[in-house]
Amino acid sequence: MSPYKKISIWVPLICAVVFVAGFLAGEWVNRESGPTAAQKKFQTILNLIRNDYVDDVDLDSLIELSIPGLLSNLDPHSAYIPAADLQAVNDDLEGSFSGIGIQFMIDNDTIKVIEVISGGPAEKVGVLPGDRIVKVDGEDVAGVGITNEQVLSRLRGPRDTRVELALRRSNSKKLLHYDLTRGDIPVNTVDASYIVSPGIGYVRVNKFGRTTYDEFFQSLNDLHRQGAQDYIIDLRGNAGGYMEIAYMMANEFLDRGQIIVSTKGRVIDANSVIPADGNGSFRESQVVVLLDEFSASSSEIFAGALQDNDRGLIIGRRSFGKGLIQRQMTLPDSSAVRLTVGRYYTPSGRCIQKDYSNLNLYEHDIIDRYNRGEMFSADSIKMNVGEKFTTVGGRPVYSGGGIMPDIFVPNDTSGVTSYYINVVNAGLLQRFAFDFVDDNRELLEGAKNVEELQQLLPADDTLLRQFVLFASRNGIPARWYYINISHDLIVNQLKALIARDAMGYNAYFEIANSADVNVKRAVEELLNGTAAFPITYRPQGTPANNKK
Repeated sequence: MSPYKKISIWVPLICAVVFVAGFLAGEWVNRESGPTAAQKKFQTILNLIRNDYVDDVDLDSLIELSIPGLLSNLDPHSAYIPAADLQAVNDDLEGSFSGIGIQFMIDNDTIKVIEVISGGPAEKVGVLPGDRIVKVDGEDVAGVGITNEQVLSRLRGPRDTRVELALRRSNSKKLLHYDLTRGDIPVNTVDASYIVSPGIGYVRVNKFGRTTYDEFFQSLNDLHRQGAQDYIIDLRGNAGGYMEIAYMMANEFLDRGQIIVSTKGRVIDANSVIPADGNGSFRESQVVVLLDEFSASSSEIFAGALQDNDRGLIIGRRSFGKGLIQRQMTLPDSSAVRLTVGRYYTPSGRCIQKDYSNLNLYEHDIIDRYNRGEMFSADSIKMNVGEKFTTVGGRPVYSGGGIMPDIFVPNDTSGVTSYYINVVNAGLLQRFAFDFVDDNRELLEGAKNVEELQQLLPADDTLLRQFVLFASRNGIPARWYYINISHDLIVNQLKALIARDAMGYNAYFEIANSADVNVKRAVEELLNGTAAFPITYRPQGTPANNKK
C-alpha cells in the first residue's frame, strides 16, 4: 500500500468526518437546495468535537491524519501527499533534483559511494567511487543506523546550498574533507541501451518521467547509428509515470491515425482519444516489449498501443493492471491530492484496470498470482473471456487485469536454491562486488568495454570460490551441493554487479541480460521475423510459430 494511504490504527473513523465536513462546507454555500441530511450530520459531529469533546483537540492535525483514510476508500490509487513529501515525490518524475550527484549503498552501517555522476558537484571536488561517507556537516553518519531516507535528506537540498563531507578512502589514513555546493542532478530514466545482437537494440526504461521521451528517442537513434534496425523495449518493473510520455514513445512506432489510447471519466475534459500523428521515426522497425507483473500504468498504455495495433510482440508475464488516471491538485498548504478522474482504454477498447471492488484482494493480487501458479504457467492465468476484444488484425485480447503477453515466459527460477536466497537476502552479492571493485579499481578502470572488463576478472570457478569464502566469513556457511546448483546464477550476478560498480548500469544489464530468458526469447523472435508487422493471428499466451 502507498505510504500516503496508511493511517494509524488508533485514529477513529470519525476523523474522516472532520475532513469531509470542512471540504463540503464551501460547497453548501453555493447550493440553492442547501446541505443534505448527511452533510448536516457531518457538520454537527464537527461542532461536537470542537465544543464538547473531553480533551482539547488540534483539529488541523486530526484533519491531516484523516485525509489518507478518506481517499483510500475511493480506489487504490487516489492518494494524499503531505507538503513535506511533495518535493521528493515530484523530483522522482520531473527529471532532476538538487543534490551532490552520487549513487550510494548502505553496507555494514556505512554509506559507500557506488557511482559519481558525471558533471555533478561530487565529481568536481574529487569524490570517487569506493569512498565511505562518515560525516555530513560534521555529524557522524557511520555506525549510527542511518537509513536511505535519512541519507537523502542530508545530501539533497536547495540548489547553491553547501554541504560538507568527511570521507574515508582506502589509500588514505586520514579523513578527507570536501566542501560541496549542491546543484541540479539529472534523474535518468533509461537504465541501459546497447546492441544486444547484430541489428537489434535493447532499451530499458525504469519510469515515465519528464525527460524519458528525450532519453528514449536519443537511445533509439544512437542504437540506429550503431546498426540497430529492430528494438527490444524492456518495461519490466516500470510502474509508470506521466501518461503523455507513453503517448509520445508509442507514437514513434505507429502510423498516422492509429489509436494510442483513449480515456473516459465523469467530466468531459477527462474524455479523449489520442491518435498517432504519423511522424514517428521507427515505424518500419520490429518491436518487442518486455513486461512483468510490476509493469503498470504508462507501461501498459505503451504496450497496449503496440499490441492492439498489431505493431509489436509483448513477451513476459501479465502486467499489473493499473488503468486509473490520477490528476494531482496542489492544496493551499502545499500538500497535494492525487485524485482518480478517469480510466485508460487500449485501442481495441479494453480497460487496463483490474478489479478493485475488494481493496484487500487488490493489495494481495501479486501474491495471489504466485500462489495459484500464474508466474510459472500460462494455463493458470485468469483471463476475463467474457470481455473479448480484437486487435486491428483480428487477434483476440481480453479486458480486466492488465496486458496479457503474446508470448508467455515463466518466471525463471533455475539456479535458485536456499543458499542463493540466503546470500541475496544478506546483501552479500552487492557487498562482495563493491569490495572487489574497490580492491581492483586501478586494474578495472583500464577496461574500455564490457568484454575487456570480463577478461580482467578471475575464472568463473575462482570468482565463485572467492565469493563463497567471503560469504562464510559473513555468516553464510558453504553448502556446496546448493552452491553448485546456483553456480551459473551466482557467477553471472557477481560479474554484472562488478561491471555496474566499475562501469555503470549499462554494463550491468549487458552481462545480466546474457542469461535472461525473456531477452533471449525476444532476440529469437526478432531474428526469426515473427515480430514483423502486421502480427499474424496468435492466441495470447501461446508460443510463436518460429520461422526456421
